[in-house]
Amino acid sequence: MSQQQPQRPQQAQAQSEPVKYGDVFPVQGELANQPIKPQDAAMMQTAENLVLGQTQKGGPAAVMQSASTYNERAGLVGHQDASPVPADQGVSVTETDLPAGRRVITESIAGQVVGKFEMPAPLATYNHPAGALEGGAVTIGEALEASALTAGDKPVDRCDAAAIQAAEMRATGRNVIVPGGVAAAAQSAADTNARVMSDELKTKLGDVLADATSKLPADKVVTREDAAGVAAAEMRNNPSMETTLGGVAASVAAAARLNQNKQV
Repeated sequence: MSQQQPQRPQQAQAQSEPVKYGDVFPVQGELANQPIKPQDAAMMQTAENLVLGQTQKGGPAAVMQSASTYNERAGLVGHQDASPVPADQGVSVTETDLPAGRRVITESIAGQVVGKFEMPAPLATYNHPAGALEGGAVTIGEALEASALTAGDKPVDRCDAAAIQAAEMRATGRNVIVPGGVAAAAQSAADTNARVMSDELKTKLGDVLADATSKLPADKVVTREDAAGVAAAEMRNNPSMETTLGGVAASVAAAARLNQNKQV
């Protein structure tokens, strides 16, 4: 099925050298010499989830996750690290419709193709509470649902609740939390989790965000301004002033970049 598949990192890679993009993908230039880092992998994973609804087995996101995990365990990169070229130029996952209900998925990093494959067209699309949205662009609700896939096992904390609240307010255009909405659920989960000792018993992001779109009374296409606002809210409530790898802010940021790429 795949027309172009990346290669998994070789386990024989010397511990003194991180796995680089050129080791696993057919890329050139500055990108080829940069190590694959956890934030890069999270960005691609979010992009795949937003467009495809899941991370593709053996696809670019899975390969990047494997490589970045190896690099991190070897002590060659940090958990919150991102390589400059992917961070500046971003990743993209695009789809092109074909006859007979098929589509071609193309995945790129900094404009260079790292994966291309064909698959069936989806049978259904999201139902947006506010009606049809333009050009198949990613909405805030969809970005929240994507974070349920990328960080679904993370217990909800104050950082997550703040980011979700900021996302909901931007989606609805209101400055208050919607009763019974996704932000209210996140805040309740964060308050409860703070009193629970065992992580196994805590409410997870996946529990709160799995059906986020249906909990929003209104939705909108994600913009760079939305991404910045959500990230600021998440960082303000984190003592280390960082966003969560693959979390709410990361998913909204990935959605904003995907939408921006569709307009180019």
